[in-house]
Amino acid sequence: MESVYKRILLKLSGEVLAGEKGMGIDFDKVLDICKRVKKATELGAQVAIVVGGGNFWRGRSSGDMDRTRADHMGMLATTINSLALCDALEQLGVTARVQTAVEMRQVAEPYIRNKAIRHLEKGRVVIFGCGTGNPFFSTDTAAALRAAEIGANVIFKATNVDGVYDCDPNKNDHAVKFDELSHNEILQKQLHVMDATAASLCMENDIKILVFNLTDPDNIIRAVKGEPVGTLVK
Repeated sequence: MESVYKRILLKLSGEVLAGEKGMGIDFDKVLDICKRVKKATELGAQVAIVVGGGNFWRGRSSGDMDRTRADHMGMLATTINSLALCDALEQLGVTARVQTAVEMRQVAEPYIRNKAIRHLEKGRVVIFGCGTGNPFFSTDTAAALRAAEIGANVIFKATNVDGVYDCDPNKNDHAVKFDELSHNEILQKQLHVMDATAASLCMENDIKILVFNLTDPDNIIRAVKGEPVGTLVK
């Protein structure tokens, strides 16, 4: 069965790459995720990735530090994660490129939209580091922005819960899971799928968001095939 999506933007949190360690990088976990990314490309999907940096640094939790500088540190953390993903993909025989919104030519390409699209068309996985390159914007917003720029059909938001609920399922046993939602409902009900900036950007550009649990990495393959998994926002 082939992919139901031509071009996918996979949004990964930094915490996912840390595995059970909680901090840093668990490279076995990274390889496990990248094996599914490889399978997705074999099914015919073009895959781009945006990754967070919370396994190393969270700018919003930096206390009295200047927010702009703290966010710049977070951008560097996303680059570390991007390079780890690239290395894992290459070990698996997948050609990958890291593009960063802040130039660091010795370790990655600068982000150039047309070049990113060309890589995708050639079957390469493109990993976007440094978020949007601007402070005060989350990597969720970066995912929405890059998805719009490259013409992605959908954002796969891989999280630690199996979809979108009306309240936190870890705190409320009566939380109700949604199978499908609209972008408007996400904003009106203040459901924490993405921050409001990212959700609005997806709504304005008609980009679907599929939220699912990455505890089982095979959910990536199920999502690529169009099997029911998680919550679809459209």
